Amino acid sequence: MQLGGIHHLTAISAKPRENLAFYTGLLGMRLVKKTVNQDDVSAYHLFYADGKANPGTDLTFFDFPAAPERRGTNSISRTGLRVAGEKTLGYWRDRLKNAGAATRDIVEVDGRLTLPFEDGEGQRLVLVDDGGAGPASPWERSPVPAEHQIRGLGPIVLTVQELSRTAFVLTEVMNMRRVREYAAHGAEIHVFEMGEAKGESSPAAELHVIEDKSSPIAGQGAGGVHHVAFRTPDETQYHAWTQRLNELRVPNSGEIDRFYFRSLYFREPNGILFEIATDSPGFATDEPMETLGEKLALPPFLEPRRAAIEAGLKPIE
Repeated sequence: MQLGGIHHLTAISAKPRENLAFYTGLLGMRLVKKTVNQDDVSAYHLFYADGKANPGTDLTFFDFPAAPERRGTNSISRTGLRVAGEKTLGYWRDRLKNAGAATRDIVEVDGRLTLPFEDGEGQRLVLVDDGGAGPASPWERSPVPAEHQIRGLGPIVLTVQELSRTAFVLTEVMNMRRVREYAAHGAEIHVFEMGEAKGESSPAAELHVIEDKSSPIAGQGAGGVHHVAFRTPDETQYHAWTQRLNELRVPNSGEIDRFYFRSLYFREPNGILFEIATDSPGFATDEPMETLGEKLALPPFLEPRRAAIEAGLKPIE
């Protein structure tokens, strides 16, 4: 059993209208699903992805009227977004600066060119040059030229109080490999890799973990991350992961059908929420691929409540 890489990452926004403008207008990502938080239907759940809503490209947001995140340890501290090539990073540096976004200079980190920046709520992001490796599905209606569009997620950076406890779960429970360390941002960063060993690492299948014993524990809020999800290819392996967590007595949510994928949640020992999610059935299950995200989509079990749900949501477009 091998996890295939990052499936999606879910963050928190208190300003959904501004969030939509930033991720579709400035970053040029496609809104592939406009739905609600299935556990709190008063909140939007917005999914931004590539042109075909492929697993591994989804950056999603819960619309919670929360106070800003209190930064600290035991949190997901930066989200990688993959792009192709140094020229593309130059394009993004200029585009972000011209838009007044909080951005820094292009810098090489762990052998890859990167461009750190933040959205308007302080969400910590970084564009990472993946060399154009692997498939890409540009969105033809994006304001960003196809060659410069965001290709997907990864790597994801965690900051934890106790590295050894997180490392044990990543390697002994989740079958990741500890592949290298590097120094950056005044810290030693430890890289864990998912998937079959291929001799060349992919940022789409990496977690980068920083140990920080001295900072206060982060307080979740707007501009912060809620959880990260990892890919499993099918129902058979999904059920096997459930069985594995139960056999190892890892507390978990049990299997949850999110309609667009199947989910299984648990916390690693420092308290960060992890999810294992299936690649299928995908976002075109209830909408045509051509019109994804244009209307409020609800899973079948919420459809009878559509009128009440729509009445409780604020327009964001």
